Amino acid sequence: MDEKWNVFCEGDVLFMHRSWTGHGIYEASFARVSEGGRRIASAVVEGDRERYRSMGDERDRLMLELVISAIVLGEPAADLWAGLRELTGRASGKRDLPAGVVEHSALGLRSES
Repeated sequence: MDEKWNVFCEGDVLFMHRSWTGHGIYEASFARVSEGGRRIASAVVEGDRERYRSMGDERDRLMLELVISAIVLGEPAADLWAGLRELTGRASGKRDLPAGVVEHSALGLRSES
């Protein structure tokens, strides 16, 4: 039950579904870049409040990037983890939330920070 996300690709589109419900939450389309590799060209977020209660565009952007970086690519993503802790603290009004609790509640894993 600790796994929060199912992530898969079809062509140049990455889909992120909540593991418990199967609901698609994020979808990102990638484009090749001239330097090599790919970058996110566009992204959409589930808008049905019955399926997903967004906490705002900034958090959705952060979560999309964090799941890709930390879960899919296995990168440390220290700046993204810090951003998640900051946004969560702001939203809750509590600046002293334990990092592990914030991280686990969002992604189901704990960073190396």
